[in-house]
Amino acid sequence: MTAVAGTGIRAAQVVAIALTAAIPLIGVAWLLNLPVRMGHSIVTASYLSVMIGIATAAAFLLYPFRSRAGWLELVVAAVALAAWGWGAWHHEDWLVHFGRRPPEQYGPAIVALILMIEGLRRACGLSITLVVLAFAAYPFVGHHFGGEFNAPFVRPERVLMYFYADTNGVPGLVLGVASSVVLGFILLGAAMNAVGASRFFTDMAMAAMGPYRGGPAKVSVVSSTLFGMISGSTVGNVMTSGVVTIPLMKRSGVRPHNAAAIEAVASNGGQLAPPVMGATAFLIAEFLQVPYSSIVAAALIPAVIYYLILFLQVDIIARSDGLTGMARADLPRVGATIVAGWFYLLPIGLLIWMLFGLGREAGNAALHAAGLMVVLGLLMRLRSIGIGPFLSILTDAGRTMTTLLLICGAAGVVIGSLNLTGVGFLLTNSLAGIGATYGLVAMLVVTAIIAIFLGMGMPTAAVYVVLSIILVPALVRMGVEPMAAHLFIFYFGLLSMLTPPVAVASYTAAALAQSGPWATGLAGLRLGAGAFLLPILFALNPALIAQGSALEITLAVITVVAGSYLLALALAEGGRVITRAPIERALLLAAALVTATATLWAGTDSLLALLPAAGTLVFALGLIPIGRSARTDRGPDHRN
Repeated sequence: MTAVAGTGIRAAQVVAIALTAAIPLIGVAWLLNLPVRMGHSIVTASYLSVMIGIATAAAFLLYPFRSRAGWLELVVAAVALAAWGWGAWHHEDWLVHFGRRPPEQYGPAIVALILMIEGLRRACGLSITLVVLAFAAYPFVGHHFGGEFNAPFVRPERVLMYFYADTNGVPGLVLGVASSVVLGFILLGAAMNAVGASRFFTDMAMAAMGPYRGGPAKVSVVSSTLFGMISGSTVGNVMTSGVVTIPLMKRSGVRPHNAAAIEAVASNGGQLAPPVMGATAFLIAEFLQVPYSSIVAAALIPAVIYYLILFLQVDIIARSDGLTGMARADLPRVGATIVAGWFYLLPIGLLIWMLFGLGREAGNAALHAAGLMVVLGLLMRLRSIGIGPFLSILTDAGRTMTTLLLICGAAGVVIGSLNLTGVGFLLTNSLAGIGATYGLVAMLVVTAIIAIFLGMGMPTAAVYVVLSIILVPALVRMGVEPMAAHLFIFYFGLLSMLTPPVAVASYTAAALAQSGPWATGLAGLRLGAGAFLLPILFALNPALIAQGSALEITLAVITVVAGSYLLALALAEGGRVITRAPIERALLLAAALVTATATLWAGTDSLLALLPAAGTLVFALGLIPIGRSARTDRGPDHRN
């Protein structure tokens, strides 16, 4: 019996590797249009059904019932593949046959949907699964409800087939974007990680920022930004760059919980930073049906302000704790670093050229960049081109895609439920009612809380996909610009990574830093405070996302940057130098809010909005002695 069990465990391990590698391989074939080139025409929904089937099967092997996957998981995985494969095989026939659906159609649908949702629970946790189950159940029971919650009666078999095979259900737009656009960027991130590009970006950041006050912490901010905008995974970014930057910060004197929080906030912000934004920029462009360049232009100003606030707080922490820069002798040289890793920049250049110069589809461009990254990484490092590096890239990308595909498949269930029952109008009306009764700001706050709650523990792209379906319509109905509405829910979905009690990024960084999870989570909230304010500001004043006149954009940027400086001072953690009293913090926080919102109460094109910013400038220059930020004597090597 033990031998049989051991055989099952080994078989499950092999099958898990095969399934996770198959996801990117099939995706690459689709992106390169290989089926058509080989003379086979495949309906997109059939391709998507195959992808979600493989992801569901892989989920049971990666997240087994017991400690290790065995025969039971193999059987369940086979059933999942068969159930979704049945739909893929028959999809074209079902397209032209209407009327009642026989059991041979909705029977496999029941099995496929149940296993997909159970796979979602195993991969992503209970909270998002309960949300999906609630939406999935509503078409079956909604006609029993009264009042606004009443839904039209729909035959159960039609509901099942709508979820299972309709392009407004699981094999629809959301899963399609994940299986093409996002897949290309996840492969690019996996390729960069496999060939050592993350180390190159860290060395470049160390060479640029290492000598300055709190150098290792500023290195963390720069390197995490550079890698995070490509990787598409906050947690993956923390694990990749944090293993280098967190020990550096701790050795330089940064307290463990601050070191972990700095890494978490910087890694999270990488996905807000153009031009790539962890592939989510392309999702937003798909939903809004606007050029990709429009998303980049809109996201640029908030991203710069996000990192400005973080840099200011890091500098204040360094000054408070008496930290200095690293010795030049201990740092990599810029020239030597570029000579050793210049080729890592070529795939990024190719990506940008294909996107902006050639106008290629995002997934295809990312795929070519990933291929070039692998080839250059192997050749320039003189590694043998064997199966190992390629298999590692495929399985790493496949594991990430497994979770993402399950969530996007579940999002298809949510979309199908909204379409069948009209409950989307109910959600929109409820949020709009809050806005009409209590004002737009109150509605934005409620929407932000919902976004943070629903986004907890979910991958970045999936957070955006789910929230854009549920929350954006209400924001647009209340007069928020569509671009601002999409960026609003994207920001707050990402902030779930920093918000206790499920602050995944902060807790991952805390494990690397060996610091307390709650202390790290609270420090992350403080360091990421600007990101909580920014979305509300650009939802109220679209000039912050480059939608307005030159004067409006200039005034918005100046006032928010000035307010950000005061916010950083107000939230600075007390240490050897900064011992600010609570009343002073409260006054600085109030001044920060007044300054940052000046264009809202003075007018988006009124020069009166500059008055608080001018006061901030005077304060920053030290002409008004407010607060107790003392200076300490520095050695000759200290740099500001």
